[in-house]
Amino acid sequence: MNSVSENNDWLYTISPKRKLIDFNFKEIWRYRDLLFLFVKRDIITQYKQTILGPLWYFIQPLFTGVIFTLIFNNLAAIPTGDGIPSFLFNLAGITSWNYFSTCLTGTSNTFSANQGIFGKVYFPRVITPLSVVFSNLLKFGIQLLVFTIFYLYFVFFTDTAYSALPQLEILLLPVLITFMGLFGLGFGMIISSMTTKYRDLTFLVGFGVQLLMYASAVMYPLSYFKEKVPEYSWIVEYNPMTTIIELFRYMTLGVGEFSISKFIYAGSVSIIVFLIGLVIFNKTEKSFIDTV
Repeated sequence: MNSVSENNDWLYTISPKRKLIDFNFKEIWRYRDLLFLFVKRDIITQYKQTILGPLWYFIQPLFTGVIFTLIFNNLAAIPTGDGIPSFLFNLAGITSWNYFSTCLTGTSNTFSANQGIFGKVYFPRVITPLSVVFSNLLKFGIQLLVFTIFYLYFVFFTDTAYSALPQLEILLLPVLITFMGLFGLGFGMIISSMTTKYRDLTFLVGFGVQLLMYASAVMYPLSYFKEKVPEYSWIVEYNPMTTIIELFRYMTLGVGEFSISKFIYAGSVSIIVFLIGLVIFNKTEKSFIDTV
């Protein structure tokens, strides 16, 4: 009987990640079709079997903007500064906040929501939270379009004195959007990794995001908070999302001020949080299937 030699030259070897920080762009690019399918899935299934469907992308920021304007600007008399229409001021904060918050909440249950897929087939696990960030980018683009339409309306079709043009720094807006996505993705991966052992965190995410919104200057200027509550202003001032929202308002509405130090601060914190989240995510990936 002739002995048959076995070929042990494998094309790929699947093993747990050994590096502290592992973000294999080459492997992710190889699975780009799967990433696209996940993005498509997230977009289609989110409002599947709903009556209004994608119209919720428009309705949610508009209703929130109206409510914020009535409560915080009309009832609480919080000023927006520089003659900015209060609805437009709130819409700018909501638009920038929504992208971060949806990235955070959408990636915070990565392991528990995809345990069935993760346990059956191999692919780079980081593709799953990445798909959430990319799919939410479409939602952000739609809401940014809504904001632009109302901006043009207030400038050209109303009797208000508001006529400020976007600042030159608006060219940095794509970079600022990247900071939002990285910040939300990093926090989401950290929370998702922790929920594999501590399921209680799942119930705290929504509540925590709401509290963080009030500490991120979404519905008031940072200068107003510093004036009214100076002893606690550092909580809001050093919140990276406050910096990002304030920069977004300056780029689009010309309200507030822009400083390169704030821009670098927001970028640095976002990248650091993303890297920490990636480290924890990679570590959890090795053994999460035993705990979920």
